[in-house]
Amino acid sequence: MSREKEEDSFSILRIYDEPQERRNMPESSGVSSQHEQAQYQPDSPYETLQIPPCSPMQPSPVYQEMSGMTQEQWDLQTLDTSELQAMWFSEVEPGEAAEAGPSFLPGPALGPPCSSPSPSREVWSLLRAVPPIPGETVVRQRPPRDSWKVGTLRHGKRVYAVAVSGATHRMYTCGSGYVRVWDESALHACDKAPEAQMNLQNPQNCVLACKLFPDEQSLITGGVSQTLTLWDLVPTPRVRAQLASTGPMCYSLAISSDAHICLACFRGFVEIWDLQNQILIRKHEVPIYGSRCVDIAGNKFWTGGEDTSLYSWDLRSYQRLQQYNLQNEILSITHDPSEEWMLVGLRTSDIIILHTHRKEKFKAVLQKYTHHHSLKFSSCGSYFVTTLDESIHCLAAPSLQRLFQVKEPSDILCCDVSSDNRYLVTGSKNSATVYQLLY
Repeated sequence: MSREKEEDSFSILRIYDEPQERRNMPESSGVSSQHEQAQYQPDSPYETLQIPPCSPMQPSPVYQEMSGMTQEQWDLQTLDTSELQAMWFSEVEPGEAAEAGPSFLPGPALGPPCSSPSPSREVWSLLRAVPPIPGETVVRQRPPRDSWKVGTLRHGKRVYAVAVSGATHRMYTCGSGYVRVWDESALHACDKAPEAQMNLQNPQNCVLACKLFPDEQSLITGGVSQTLTLWDLVPTPRVRAQLASTGPMCYSLAISSDAHICLACFRGFVEIWDLQNQILIRKHEVPIYGSRCVDIAGNKFWTGGEDTSLYSWDLRSYQRLQQYNLQNEILSITHDPSEEWMLVGLRTSDIIILHTHRKEKFKAVLQKYTHHHSLKFSSCGSYFVTTLDESIHCLAAPSLQRLFQVKEPSDILCCDVSSDNRYLVTGSKNSATVYQLLY
């Protein structure tokens, strides 16, 4: 791949709010869910970036046709995937297709049968070779429609990093001197004491970044300290290991999807750790002002910071692959669950959307100068959360529809979403706020 700087041009995307007519559409009608399935395709989140207009939504021909459907037609629409595949991949020879075709059509209500030529034997052979597709692999979870503030976690100091488990609904708030653990009962309260407190080896140290392992049974923290700390979370929280780092302050952490590799971002370099053997693989030099944020996706990792450039690196050869001039300071980097798309949060609050393999680049423009910009993609891939100073924006993927917006009384320093997509947690001046996501 070329090391040359990429062209500084992006396709501009618009974040839009839901039209009033769509918002008031009754969920029981079934039309809203059909529309969502059409809008949120099961492919990678930004494969088709279609931004609907902001004008009030008019009933489309599809909507009108669905509204006038008979019960028989609705029954056909709701057939199980396996039933449809049984119809599509039935053992009908090409010569018999013309005769057998009308037999499984619902009748004249859907119009006359198609008069297109019958498929060839090769096509039928290919169709029979396609294995059945389980329904859960082609249906993505719908994004939340709103949020409800359910609790406040009194951490006592600034909360610089948070993590929430989807399996146990435990939350971890990190700051100076300690990490506090909160059980699910505390999520729906305002003054409940933490379940446990994990003290740092040096009370003067401060955690600036934390990452849950994919199995949510371990946590790694880093910050103002000469070490990265590995914590076992079950059955009770305890220190598993202290990884001696070579820098005084870790700004950001990233873990590979298989939890084998951890990247720790320091000023001017990134440490690459083998988590299984707890050994430092490499101290990789990066531009000194391009090392505030780090993320890993597949065999690449990405860094960025004050120098306004985003860099991608090969995790095997450690060569720099690409450099994007974003013209604004980079405050956060994250990826979608497929690891095909990177989101980059800028000081201007704009969001850069890049494909990790193809030369596809987009910019969602918000045009607001911000001090703090955090990004978190949901595990289901149908939405992501961006926090800009004191405001929270939840945006649908890939449409960039604003699902809901919340304003907090003070600046938000960090955020996380549970892997089961039930809770959103934000960290701020001396506490963390818990939101339940509503569907």
